[in-house]
Amino acid sequence: MHKRWVQVVIAIAVVIILVIVLVPLFINADTFRPRVESQLSASLGRPVSLGHLSLSVFRGSLVANNVAIADDPAFSSSPFLQAKSFRIGVHLVPLIFHHQIEVTDLALESPSINLIHAQNGKWNFSTLGGASKSSPSGPAQIPELSVGQLTVSDGSATVSSLPATGKPFVYNDINVSVRQFSLRGSFPFQLSAKLPGSGSLALNGNAGPLNQVNAADTPFSATLQLKHFDPVAAGLVQPDQGIKMVVDLDSKLTSNGTTLTSTGKAQATHLQLARTGSPAPNPVNVDYSFEENLVSQAGRIQDIAIHTGSVAAHVTGNYQLTPRAVVLDLHLAAPNLPIDQLQQLLPAFGVSLPTGSQLRGGTLTANLAITGPATATTIAGPVEIDNTTLAGFDLGSKIQGLNPFGKGNGGTAIQTLRATISSSPQITQISNIYGNLPQLGTATGSGTVTPAGALNFKMVATITSSNAAGQVANQAVNTATNFIGGFLHPNRKPAATNAARGIPLSIGGTTANPSIRANVVSMLK
Repeated sequence: MHKRWVQVVIAIAVVIILVIVLVPLFINADTFRPRVESQLSASLGRPVSLGHLSLSVFRGSLVANNVAIADDPAFSSSPFLQAKSFRIGVHLVPLIFHHQIEVTDLALESPSINLIHAQNGKWNFSTLGGASKSSPSGPAQIPELSVGQLTVSDGSATVSSLPATGKPFVYNDINVSVRQFSLRGSFPFQLSAKLPGSGSLALNGNAGPLNQVNAADTPFSATLQLKHFDPVAAGLVQPDQGIKMVVDLDSKLTSNGTTLTSTGKAQATHLQLARTGSPAPNPVNVDYSFEENLVSQAGRIQDIAIHTGSVAAHVTGNYQLTPRAVVLDLHLAAPNLPIDQLQQLLPAFGVSLPTGSQLRGGTLTANLAITGPATATTIAGPVEIDNTTLAGFDLGSKIQGLNPFGKGNGGTAIQTLRATISSSPQITQISNIYGNLPQLGTATGSGTVTPAGALNFKMVATITSSNAAGQVANQAVNTATNFIGGFLHPNRKPAATNAARGIPLSIGGTTANPSIRANVVSMLK
């Protein structure tokens, strides 16, 4: 009995081998190529061409050695997709005995895809599925194309714009898996890709049915994960714009075909947001929530919370996608942020303190408007610092023309410092400056800071006489003005309170090494 079963198994194996070997000899799979091309072209609404078609009985599939899907002629005459190998899974019995093609799955190996975004917001894949075609009686029905599984392995995608606005960027090692794919229904999908600069992307969710007017507006719900995303390496930001970071992102995306909403968390390391800035020493955490109208390409930022320790600055407002840039109209609110926690972000925004100094204690409050293109914004509004100390910088001893002024114990106490700023890529203007420094007095004025950090300020300081430093300063000013005034104007009566009228100060040099000079001579006028 055992020997008989062995013989049966051997016989079955021989039959299977004969089928695998002999069936391709009697069936010319290439004769099915025009029918397959026609069926795929009708389903996708684009001309599809296949290379030589062969039958793999062992894998139960038709295999084309080349495939090309045409692009929308409004975008390009080059193929939208090309692949060296295209496998079409089929049921063998209907194919062999009835010459019927019943597709079970599709697999693309090493495809290259060209994605093009037009100035009007349309993508070159928007008309896939024949969705743009219509008849006098109304919109055309989406053609039936349903397969058990659709896979893409080791693919690449090049993303560009029309007209060209920058260097195209490329995604590599793209892998896609779709189960129960249908143009008329929803289906689960998984997508992964490598990003320029050793980053990675993972997108998992459900999509469909295909939007009949614009395939790009097909509804979906998904989770997005970005790891080690570098916007400069990806080509989204030019190196000379001064914006640098490496981002890890976890996000939820939902689209009903008209409105896209997203909420998520991000961590940015080596964050730099200004040309003159330097990377923040510690990671910066961000929570965000926004929604975008896919038709008008206008978005609303419900909240971006930029965490600095236990507190956060919040950004709200609107944005508009344009062919050239993202145009912002945002508001940043930073109420009473502890400076000790905020200080790590100052280098990222290009805020430079004098060499060897740092702020200790106190709070910062800011209400800023952020407007213009995202890569060249203007930031304007009031900023106030309260109850802090600029440690390592003794302002009293730095004012030239009033030495000796007294010592500030290695630092400068600041009770209040407020101003209105207007910062653009060209220059930063600071006006309505008012500073109250208990050890010295008060100061008012305005000035500018160039992108390279060069200072040009005109200030007027009123030195207090309620402490030793102020008394020394007042005495120095009065002595100097009376001496010079007596030499120039012999009949001039000595003034006892010249300093009380205010001492003109000129501030030059750089943010790292400021030069402060008292203009005593001008007080004689």
